[in-house]
Amino acid sequence: MLGLDPDPAALWFEAAGSGSSASAREVAQLTADAVERHCRLAIEAAGPFCVAVKLQFACFERLGGPGIDAAYAVADAAREAGLLVIADAKRGDVPVSAKAYAQAFLGSTPGPFGDVPGFGADALTVNPLLGRDALEPFTAAAAAAGAGLFVLVRTSNPGAADLQDLPAPDRPLHERIAELVASLGAGDDSACGLSMVGAVTGATRPEMLDRLRELMPRAVFLLPGVGAQGGRVEELAAAFRPHPAAGLVTASRSIVSAYKERGGDPARAAAEAAEELRAAAWSLV
Repeated sequence: MLGLDPDPAALWFEAAGSGSSASAREVAQLTADAVERHCRLAIEAAGPFCVAVKLQFACFERLGGPGIDAAYAVADAAREAGLLVIADAKRGDVPVSAKAYAQAFLGSTPGPFGDVPGFGADALTVNPLLGRDALEPFTAAAAAAGAGLFVLVRTSNPGAADLQDLPAPDRPLHERIAELVASLGAGDDSACGLSMVGAVTGATRPEMLDRLRELMPRAVFLLPGVGAQGGRVEELAAAFRPHPAAGLVTASRSIVSAYKERGGDPARAAAEAAEELRAAAWSLV
């Protein structure tokens, strides 16, 4: 999977171009336009070797309204390329606010002039720390839209151990969350046996995957952390155990910034890196 977390200060030259602007509004628009071009080029290069793109929403939201428009345009480009779109927004709030977030990303919002369509993501990352009732609006919206969720279970960052590995009280917190994920997805029926409620399980701690797969036998694992964060595809076999589609390996910088190590054209380097990642993942199934 191609992760898109564009840094406006490190765009491919072909996307960035040059120019200046007199107002903050114009600067925001020009920057968002460049980010959109950068992401479109990355999709064109690496998309043929991927099944989905994962948009890190913070990287678009920081550009204001133009950045949100760019996220919508990038999602459209991904769909045109035949790719699924995962909104990596990590939303989580009390149920009334969770419903609003679910409408924004997975559904639509009724209004006096008709329904306002949302982002239309194929899947959304969500934060479980407010508990089951805060996740239920997301599961309801995902079911209605034929979409999926990825609940943060054991993330790839080093600081995840500060909370996610603490006893709660007799098992690590991430195991309690894994059981919640399995429970939320228990009523799903699909031909392949997988649930619409998946889990974010970082590739940087592969030794945990056996236990997490035991606790979540039907969940799709979203596996960030390959490449720049040190995760290795070869160590992720447990994620794919029940089905070839049960693991989604995601890489961002190691694909989009591959040219910094490989040299040459950024698009060609991204395509090569994505193709190698796909081959490594397929070797596990």
